[in-house]
Amino acid sequence: MRMVRARLTCGGVGADAPAAGAGLIEDLLWAHAVPADGLEHLRVRSLPHGMDVVLFLGAPSDAAALLAAAGLLDRLRLPLARHGLSGVVV
Repeated sequence: MRMVRARLTCGGVGADAPAAGAGLIEDLLWAHAVPADGLEHLRVRSLPHGMDVVLFLGAPSDAAALLAAAGLLDRLRLPLARHGLSGVVV
């Protein structure tokens, strides 16, 4: 199992904390994950101006895990934007 961190951030500088809670983001991640992502577990923690996400992926290599995480975040781009968030693998 590989661990990949992602950061979800709010709009621009001085943006308020996200209206979406960690539970909603967890649900969105599970709903948009596909079997090829290898998502086994995840953690979402609220921060003052976004969220910290840790994805636990069943992947054969670090590179494969990073690719799977990036693909998942790409599929989440529009749903996250609806909640004023954008995501990036860190």
